[in-house]
Amino acid sequence: MKSVVVGMSGGVDSSVAAALLVDQGYQVQGVTLQTWDTEDSETTSKKWQERGCCKIGIARYVAERLHIPHRVIDIRDHFRAAVVQDFIEGYLSGLTPNPCVRCNERVKFGCLVDAARELGADYVATGHYAQVLPDAEGRLHLHKGGDPRKDQSYFLYRLNKGWLPRLLFPVGGMHKDEVWSRAEALDLPADDLKESQEICFVTKGDYRGFLEEEAPQAVRPGAFVGTDGAVVGTHRGVPFYTPGQRRGLGLSAEQRLYVVRVDTASNTVVVGREEDLLETSCTVGDLNLIGMDPIDAPARAQVKVRYASPAVPATIRPLDEGRLRVEFDSPQRALSPGQSAVFYQGERVLGGGIIEAGKGRD
Repeated sequence: MKSVVVGMSGGVDSSVAAALLVDQGYQVQGVTLQTWDTEDSETTSKKWQERGCCKIGIARYVAERLHIPHRVIDIRDHFRAAVVQDFIEGYLSGLTPNPCVRCNERVKFGCLVDAARELGADYVATGHYAQVLPDAEGRLHLHKGGDPRKDQSYFLYRLNKGWLPRLLFPVGGMHKDEVWSRAEALDLPADDLKESQEICFVTKGDYRGFLEEEAPQAVRPGAFVGTDGAVVGTHRGVPFYTPGQRRGLGLSAEQRLYVVRVDTASNTVVVGREEDLLETSCTVGDLNLIGMDPIDAPARAQVKVRYASPAVPATIRPLDEGRLRVEFDSPQRALSPGQSAVFYQGERVLGGGIIEAGKGRD
């Protein structure tokens, strides 16, 4: 009998993933990674439910219903050092980091692989909407999930290619409504298996309040300037603004103003019209090419520059020092340094990297 460690977050997807593996005859061990402190009664909507990624009470309850062993692994220190600190330092540096990408790369999957090794398990499984599928030669590749609305491959492009033979995504080919139906059919507590919030460790308000609490130096007023360099107002601090932002600027103008870019060196936030957000290319570094060889000549791909945006056609050109230039067929809106550009060939994930700078506004 093949054995598998399932990362059980307490959400519906990982719960159904565990249930499916039990039905398929695997010897299943549930593992919950505790990444953040349990919330107090003021921010917890139910007495056994937290808003973040590690809803320990629910995960334990589901494991009991499935009659599988369950353990909690406390990785709070590791998570803070590898993800939270990176998040804070990124914003302080004028970037827009994606903590879910970094968590999957640096924390979650590595810890689950380590747990599987310790327990002698054959596989690691999670509730992500992604798939590992073979090509014509039998080589495994990361693919998009079966539900286009829920596909999470964007968050997984930085995984270690060597892990793919050991990864299972039981709900990866399913649609979300099928997963909910399966949860209800299993008599799992569907009303309590809520979706995780966008940033699991920001449990009150938005990221700006978290930054102000964790890094008071983020509050450093400076100038809002137009694209012509004219001062048009005063901002709270560069980390509180991201490209494309319109709300919360506190500026009055004849037309809508958007954050075009931020400059930590001069402590300025550049604002402009919506058309000023359009860029035709960007530089990408810190590469992880999970599904392709290093790029030494121009290549065509579909490129996704944020989770909620569709992949669009582009040409990828090699630069020096392991960096790439992505040239889009049509201008893209608000390319944000610190976010990921992920490359696809149809449904297959080729890899990606971190956006460094945008060039070529039209």
